[in-house]
Amino acid sequence: MTATAELRRTALYNVQKEMGAKLVDFHGWELPIQFSSILKEHQAVRTACGFFDVSHMGQIWAEGRDAADFLQRLNSNDIRRIGPGKAIYSHLLNERGGVVDDVIVSCLGPGRYMTVVNAATTGKDWAWFQKHARGREIRLENMSDFYGMLAVQGPLARRIVSELVPGCVKLPRFGVLETELFGRQAIVQRTGYTGEDGFEIMVPNEVCVRLWEELISRGRSYGAVPCGLGARDTLRLEAGYLLYGQDVDDEHSPFEAGYDWVVKLDKPDFIGKQALERQKREGLRRRLTGVKLSEKGVPRAGGAVYADGRKAGELCSATFSPTLGTGIGVGYLDRTDLAPGRSVEVEIHGRRAAAETASVPFYKRPVAAD
Repeated sequence: MTATAELRRTALYNVQKEMGAKLVDFHGWELPIQFSSILKEHQAVRTACGFFDVSHMGQIWAEGRDAADFLQRLNSNDIRRIGPGKAIYSHLLNERGGVVDDVIVSCLGPGRYMTVVNAATTGKDWAWFQKHARGREIRLENMSDFYGMLAVQGPLARRIVSELVPGCVKLPRFGVLETELFGRQAIVQRTGYTGEDGFEIMVPNEVCVRLWEELISRGRSYGAVPCGLGARDTLRLEAGYLLYGQDVDDEHSPFEAGYDWVVKLDKPDFIGKQALERQKREGLRRRLTGVKLSEKGVPRAGGAVYADGRKAGELCSATFSPTLGTGIGVGYLDRTDLAPGRSVEVEIHGRRAAAETASVPFYKRPVAAD
């Protein structure tokens, strides 16, 4: 455990502490795990709107004549598919096909790109970018300490954000807008990590508190609430989103994680392509599989999963799903033949609870916002 005095803090630390947030150590950052309760915050995002401080996330900028080719080589997805004002979810891979990080790459203009990276991997990713940029006509800049980042998530997110950024109403899913807030440059993406409609807004740290307070004030009449990491985790697991370092890492490939769609093997060579082609030819020996409890109980990460009486793997992420009203989880199982609905058992506090394999995502919002 990192000593409290050594923990990093976002620009919102003081205001969140004054709001009574319960703060925890998250990969070396002191962040809110909840403001009221995880259940209430989870439900607010599913029915109205929630605000998250995700300023611990990093931003790496790439600009220059070789920027597109550079990112094309680093990413498993096809970066050429996005032009100015568009973003794409992707995986950075190592030569073995393992995931260095899962990222969102945005095109801000011709030869101008921003990659949003995970907090725990910002240093690793920055070194990875620098290593592979050598000899290319490209300028890299690590802006992670410059920007604060707030996520506005839920079916009413667009109404609230449009009061501050009218242009956001025209953004499609994974659309990107450069604008100005409080006299400073801001970037708004229609992206998120909850399974609901929403936006992620990046502003310089010096105006981050003002943005947070404006959102809280404007969102109050809509039933919007501040949310912590606890609800963020239950929401993202229901939606089938990966948590880097827990569900996927340098030793697991996108194919094993069930993210086949993020790999474009038909594009020119990229780091990890040969390893993935080989894996596809030879077949998978393990695959991230969803499970849902058939009885009461709360599964936890590390819990063993049994199929036909034999241990088939362990859960990477698991929790109680407020939306489904039952325990859910995902884990790498060596039984890649298990279809959804197959009976399995999950170990909880030394006992085996009845469960079944399940399709992931566990939850999809009823109607996509337009």
